[in-house]
Amino acid sequence: MTYNTRLFPLMLCTTLPLSAVAAEGGFFEDSSATLQARNYYFSRDYSDIVGPSKQSKAEEWGQGFILNFKSGYTPGTIGLGVDAIGMLGLKLDSSPDRVNTGLLPVQDDGRAADDYSRVGAAVKARLSKTELKVGELQPNLPVLSFSDIRLLPPTYQGASVISNEIAGLTLQAGHLVSTSLRNEAGDDKMQAIVGYQPQRQGTSDAFNYAGADYAFNANRTTVGAWYAQLEDIYNQRLISLKHSEPVGDWVLGANLGFYDSAEDGKQLIGELDNQAFYSLFSAKRGGHTFFVGYQGMFGGQGFPRVFANVTPLGNEVPTYEFASADERSWQVRHDYDFAALGIPGLTTTLRYITGDNVDTGKGFEGQDWERDLDIGYVFQSGALKGLGVRVRNVTARSNYRTDINENRLILNYTLALF
Repeated sequence: MTYNTRLFPLMLCTTLPLSAVAAEGGFFEDSSATLQARNYYFSRDYSDIVGPSKQSKAEEWGQGFILNFKSGYTPGTIGLGVDAIGMLGLKLDSSPDRVNTGLLPVQDDGRAADDYSRVGAAVKARLSKTELKVGELQPNLPVLSFSDIRLLPPTYQGASVISNEIAGLTLQAGHLVSTSLRNEAGDDKMQAIVGYQPQRQGTSDAFNYAGADYAFNANRTTVGAWYAQLEDIYNQRLISLKHSEPVGDWVLGANLGFYDSAEDGKQLIGELDNQAFYSLFSAKRGGHTFFVGYQGMFGGQGFPRVFANVTPLGNEVPTYEFASADERSWQVRHDYDFAALGIPGLTTTLRYITGDNVDTGKGFEGQDWERDLDIGYVFQSGALKGLGVRVRNVTARSNYRTDINENRLILNYTLALF
């Protein structure tokens, strides 16, 4: 069992005698701790395999535990606190011919590890409505989404600042120096992935970002402007718009964005030229929400992002990304909340995405499509109250990349410790 101990010194303040910190006021009074238990079964069947890998199936089952502690702040002009996280993943089922699901680490012998774990913490300081954190972070940004889509979530090590001094305006900036991937115990330098291709060779010493989001019109409209840099690999700019508008019994929504990405510094993975436009429009009435989306990739390469994150692109889903070079894609989707029929806790999502115009570099146009069905239920009462069950079934087909049939079963239960 391996632990990430590089940040242990930041956690020492959580072990101080009660008398040393209780008098500080809100440090303990505003503290909270939760323990999340996550049971995850993941199965992918591959056919028409493209590339050097001949593995026909990835199938594993794991049990994860995620402990989160968030302190309050000490009183005074500058409040101090600490956030800590501990994670443990256990192998329930795996085999050397079924690894690489992203649930469990793969060892040098080709087998999944029996267990893996990591612990980290961040110290935080608050001045007025501005907060600084240094240490273990889980950012959720338009340029670095929080990709909690496997057994354990990824984390990053570095510093971030969030400011809400002006009403409606949120300013953020950060400097990250390493990452702990979703199926790793330790931390390592960051890499990039471009489109659907595996991460290219080349690691970066830092990911830097700065951005602003401004909400107005009774918070129904938000505009954003962001900059990100994976040093010596790529830099990226984003402008975005989100809006919702009640119209009678309906609520109409729009989510639009445009990314412009290029190579950076030493160009460790070569030239990059990508402009990505995404749009996702919604209409909600009662328990129904209907979506339609269009997404276009322009330039010589696919969309770059930090490996192994998903992105906020409107048509990206956890199986196919629809972000290859020159790809154009459309999405239709329907969500239903069965609370409208008197069954609270039950939800469904049905989605279909189709893409074409892909520059495969092989003399033919790439095409792909994906159909997703998600069914989720959270028990509302009884001995299982709070237990969430989610089933996902996916069919994805392509003429330039490997076809996928996928099933996931995820059980989640979060216990509030205090």
